[in-house]
Amino acid sequence: MRQWTVDAFASAPFRGNPACVVEPTSAWADAGWMQALAAENNQAETAYLLTTEDPARFGLRWFTPALEVPLCGHATLAAAHVLFAELGVTADRITFDTKSGPLTVQRLGERYEMDFPASIPKQTSVPDGLIEALGATPTEVWAASYLVALFDDEADVRALKPDLAALEKIAGEATGGRGNLSAAALADAGSDYDVVSRFFAPGSGIPEDPATGSAHCILSPLFAGKLGRADLRFLQAYPGRGGELDCEHRGERVLLRGKAVTVIESMLRL
Repeated sequence: MRQWTVDAFASAPFRGNPACVVEPTSAWADAGWMQALAAENNQAETAYLLTTEDPARFGLRWFTPALEVPLCGHATLAAAHVLFAELGVTADRITFDTKSGPLTVQRLGERYEMDFPASIPKQTSVPDGLIEALGATPTEVWAASYLVALFDDEADVRALKPDLAALEKIAGEATGGRGNLSAAALADAGSDYDVVSRFFAPGSGIPEDPATGSAHCILSPLFAGKLGRADLRFLQAYPGRGGELDCEHRGERVLLRGKAVTVIESMLRL
């Protein structure tokens, strides 16, 4: 059984967010086995694919090293890249059946475009302990499936060094459980992106994620409303890597666009 490691939301190797993608199978493996392999891979996500009678439609599931998750952007992008670039799917668009409903990915030249559900946040009060956990005071806090902490300056976001053990205990009004938080600010003037973000997810077994599609399903409608335009460019400023996401908010959906690069092809002796 083959497996690929793909850097998603990346224009070059060793940028963006790595995800492992296991080659498609005709039946789902045991969930415990899938979780064990995800823990062995120790990447933010391992993606599993299920074949169907339609050569352009697949089942898709995502596992972090700690648990199965209902939505993952970068591993969806990685899975589509494997199907298109490594396994030769000839269709222009792939549909994935997931726990978040059908998700589509299409090729746009060198990029891929994913059609995801928007997660519209609401402004909320600052949860108890959040300032202490972040070591900084956000100007606003919003909640959807994850918490979002907004700051005045890009430098504030880049400088964050949160207490992850403390952050893991905080949920506030987030619907997706505790310990998952996006921090964001408008980019510095003259930047070639609009918003800088980071994503901390100790509640999902990930200290900090390098590029997070699901978080931008929240950030895209939030900043589209603040800036008055649907198309925005985001830089997820994970130290040493960085992920590049072009997002378009369309009502109940968000279009996420980015590139992907295969860095490893491996054989599982299982």
